[in-house]
Amino acid sequence: MALKWVGRGAAVCVALMLLATVIYAFVNPPTTPYILSEARRLGGVDHQWVNIEDIAPVMARSVVAAEDANYCYHWGFDMAAIREALEDGGQRGASTISQQVVKNAYLWQGRNWLRKALEAVMTPLVEAVWTKRRILEVYLNVAEFGEGVFGIEAAAQNYFRVRPKGLNSTQAARLAALLPNPKDRSAARPSAFVRRRANSIADGAATIKADGRAACFES
Repeated sequence: MALKWVGRGAAVCVALMLLATVIYAFVNPPTTPYILSEARRLGGVDHQWVNIEDIAPVMARSVVAAEDANYCYHWGFDMAAIREALEDGGQRGASTISQQVVKNAYLWQGRNWLRKALEAVMTPLVEAVWTKRRILEVYLNVAEFGEGVFGIEAAAQNYFRVRPKGLNSTQAARLAALLPNPKDRSAARPSAFVRRRANSIADGAATIKADGRAACFES
């Protein structure tokens, strides 16, 4: 009897994960658990959704170059990056954009095993149901770009007073350079580190455009 109820519980969990995955494939997430948490802490946040068609293509290429250069070539987990992270003693991150979207859109922050297990299950589901372009669209709209600044619309307006469509390659690279520690960095008043990282990202964005690694999300 106990095994029967465990099986039913597992089936319900799987069904709920599938439903959640399908819904956000077509419906824009109105918020995320982390955005809600920060809104409560800060008394409000700046967050507005913008469709990927209204985001400069160089911005999409820049975040891919910064966070997940092999984005178009993996199914949610970059095994080469994971091996490199392990060889480096865990000092570097290996999370893909797909994993970050799952964590941000559905789960909570932190490194506990339950969250990592759910992330490991849901990431392949998202990759199977969503397009790569959709994954990147959601990522750009829920990523944190500063204290209380979420999504590329708020980031472009706060740092450069432009809409996401009007971002140039330098601005896009500087915004991407804020990741994954946006609270400690500024795109408008970049430190020497942010400038160096932005220059590297700009080169990487140009490279992935030239070698085809942007094909899966560029229409």
